[in-house]
Amino acid sequence: MTRLRTTHRCSECGGDAAQWQGRCPSCGEWNTLVEHVVETKTVAAATGVNRLRPVPIGEVDDSDGDPVPTGIGELDRVLGGGMVPGSVTLLGGEPGIGKSTLVLQALAARARGGRRCLLVTAEESARQVRTRAERLGAVEPGLFLLAASSTADVVAAVEEIDPDVLAVDSVQTMVDPEIGGTPGSVAQVRGVAAALVALAKQRSMATVIVGHVTKDGSLAGPRVLEHVVDTVLSFDGDRHHALRLLRAVKHRFGATGELGLFELGELGLTGLPDPSGLFLGDRRLGVPGSVVVPALEGSRPLLVEVQALLVESELPSPRRASHGLDSGRQAKLLAVLERHCGLKLGKFDVHTSVVGGVRLAEPAADLALAMAIASAAAGLPVPPDVVVIGEVGLAGEIRQVAHTPRRLAEAGRLGFRRAVLPAGAPAPPEGVTALRAADLSTALAVLGLIDRSERRAPAHDHAGARPVLVAVAGGRHPRAPGLPG
Repeated sequence: MTRLRTTHRCSECGGDAAQWQGRCPSCGEWNTLVEHVVETKTVAAATGVNRLRPVPIGEVDDSDGDPVPTGIGELDRVLGGGMVPGSVTLLGGEPGIGKSTLVLQALAARARGGRRCLLVTAEESARQVRTRAERLGAVEPGLFLLAASSTADVVAAVEEIDPDVLAVDSVQTMVDPEIGGTPGSVAQVRGVAAALVALAKQRSMATVIVGHVTKDGSLAGPRVLEHVVDTVLSFDGDRHHALRLLRAVKHRFGATGELGLFELGELGLTGLPDPSGLFLGDRRLGVPGSVVVPALEGSRPLLVEVQALLVESELPSPRRASHGLDSGRQAKLLAVLERHCGLKLGKFDVHTSVVGGVRLAEPAADLALAMAIASAAAGLPVPPDVVVIGEVGLAGEIRQVAHTPRRLAEAGRLGFRRAVLPAGAPAPPEGVTALRAADLSTALAVLGLIDRSERRAPAHDHAGARPVLVAVAGGRHPRAPGLPG
């Protein structure tokens, strides 16, 4: 049974209100509520022969669920092998980062493999896209182009061409004629996304939707946009560097921990199967404040350089700046260095950075960041053949991190021969010597960044009942268990 009811819908956000108001209760905009007549269907008992019935999960047909490679290795790595037929992928990134280039190259690679692909460009003209395709070598007979901004035109083109892959660039510029509001409004974005998802599922057609991002880097539009798609990809990087990073924020067909690396050049995006050479290619040896850490993105180890610079400040509150690192984690490490290592850093501006435009968020970079700050403060360089791995706790202890052998294997392959590790870390591979330390103070002393000869270190008596103080004597650095004297 169908019933009619009257509601007032906001032309900006798509929110509903029971009666007209001057201001939308959802988004706060003025004079945006428009009266709509909505059909509602009551739920009736399904007694016909076409009623859907539950089936055992083992009998569900999964023959069409295998991913099809896109032809771009780094993209397939992030997607877990390729694009699944009928899946919908949302690709987001800042303007000019290379989203349109990535989509065009992926469609051309699929068309080169005998697939029919349709690219809908709602932001650029067909001539602009053709010019870019010629520069990228992406002019393929199986790649079709449609310059349109209406979902009705997209549906008609899909029915005519019957493509295997559809790409829409971008969802914020598309318009659904049956929905009120301007392009890019919440109501339009939600309606266009729903129409594209329904079209993809109906025709078992892999679909890529390009989306804009806001100032803080999140996807623009309603949150429902991320919920209705199967995969959300984030394409980012420093616009002043050639490196581009592709991550899966959401992926219903596999893991989200993999990282794809590209280099943007005149001929488009090129995959980087071995990016550590790019990160360390211009590294200067013997410079204080520089430490190399084997980071891990998904299953891929990356050796990146962490740098620190300390400058004496005359301000009452010195600056604390970080690029590519968590500022909260940096503040924690500064406090640990002052409290447990005796470094007086309160009068210095502290600037830290990760070279190459990479962002390090994992705890495994704690020890490298702390050691870079200590190296800059002492004016002493870390030996060039040393890598550093470990998480630093508030008590100054160094904790283990995941997949240490895999990280050290990559470091050994690139010529690093020593590694500062937590005391309980697994044994390193052949060719790499472990310098083990239980706390941050010991790790800094091992490399000669601090002198503990005049410091008093806490220790416990044999009964473990109360702590006692013991003086560290002698001019040499103390030898921790497992460290060379």
